[in-house]
Amino acid sequence: MVDGDDPDSPVEDPADASEEPADPVEMGVELLSKLEFGSLSVADAIDRVETVTTHPRTTREILEAAERRGVIERDSGEVYPQGGGYVAFQSDVYTKEGEFSCRRCGASITEGHFVRLDSGELGPFGSSCVRKVTGRE
Repeated sequence: MVDGDDPDSPVEDPADASEEPADPVEMGVELLSKLEFGSLSVADAIDRVETVTTHPRTTREILEAAERRGVIERDSGEVYPQGGGYVAFQSDVYTKEGEFSCRRCGASITEGHFVRLDSGELGPFGSSCVRKVTGRE
């Protein structure tokens, strides 16, 4: 019997699954294009990208693609976002009630904040982590 064939086994709603996005490179590049910082360390940029993927090769691909596309510039361990974009909290961030784990810090949360990007939805995050990820804090 294959998992999912058992009618008594729980079925996970794909909308609630904490899976990697379909195209983590696109989502990571888009996230970097919306950071509200003049500059940040490479480590802090990686902290943001790790909300999309924790795979080291994919993280590197995201940073390289963002630099190639002119979304960021890197110099001496610093990242300089070039996009000029931002996440509008009124329209690009929404909340859902439920039992979640913050995608950034792993804390248990009952109100998940999700960021709408053109490339997909990113979250859930706690209230302080969503501000940190988007560069508001």
